[in-house]
Amino acid sequence: HVQLVESGGGSVQAGGSLTLSCVVTGLTYRPYCMGWFRQAPGKEREAVATIYTAADDEKYYTNSAKGRFTISHHLADNSMYLHMNNLKPEDTAMYYCATSTSAPNICATMQIPTFLDWGQGTQVTVS
Repeated sequence: HVQLVESGGGSVQAGGSLTLSCVVTGLTYRPYCMGWFRQAPGKEREAVATIYTAADDEKYYTNSAKGRFTISHHLADNSMYLHMNNLKPEDTAMYYCATSTSAPNICATMQIPTFLDWGQGTQVTVS
């Protein structure tokens, strides 16, 4: 039974920091590509950052995340993290983690349909 469980969300003031965690269990495949996505009320789900775990953890960020967010991965248990600094009100959203078998060139494109399994999300609110 595949489970991706996010945690670490909360309410913070603008300029604050949060670290999101994603614990992955029950996968039947090697999650070469893992990612963080978010969805604000009334908006479509969008990518935040992805990491290709099979090659020295290559990392990819959207422009909104670059320079403020850091994605990381722990190979031993396939856990994943998103360290978020200098948070802005526009970062308010439900954040989801997801796993994929994509090759690095696809992982870099952060395409939502390429991700196979998803967590239930953790809410981040920035005021």
